[in-house]
Amino acid sequence: MEFVDTSILCNLLEVPGKCQDREQAIEELKSKRERRQTDLLLPVTAIIETGNHIAQVSDGRSRRSCAERLSGVLVTVIEGKAPWALNEVEWDATHLRALVDGGSTGSTLIQHAINRLGCGDLNILVERDRYLARTSGVRATIWTLDELLKSYS
Repeated sequence: MEFVDTSILCNLLEVPGKCQDREQAIEELKSKRERRQTDLLLPVTAIIETGNHIAQVSDGRSRRSCAERLSGVLVTVIEGKAPWALNEVEWDATHLRALVDGGSTGSTLIQHAINRLGCGDLNILVERDRYLARTSGVRATIWTLDELLKSYS
């Protein structure tokens, strides 16, 4: 099982300024689909962060085009046609406590912020932790281009 990070989603959707590794991301996705060795999960956090990056695109035409691509991807997730499934997570006090505590990382949200691991990346780790807690015998990593986040995968 692999959680798809914002860095991957932005590359696949060709978000201007966030897609310098687009070819690598496309090749990795093709390889993962061909090998069928792993299932991909799309964390809620990656959707929100990607949407925020799209909203910050300065050119209106590009911003609209990216938003259309994101919307199209979300529709394929809803219809079960995407190469990944949505990680359904309950946003409740338990989730927020895990976020504040830093999940299974051994560091708190505050310590991570000081060390430059953002709240979005930490939340992807918490989403993964909560997924693992409700499943058994599953290993889950994070598919990311971000070296700091990758170090926790």
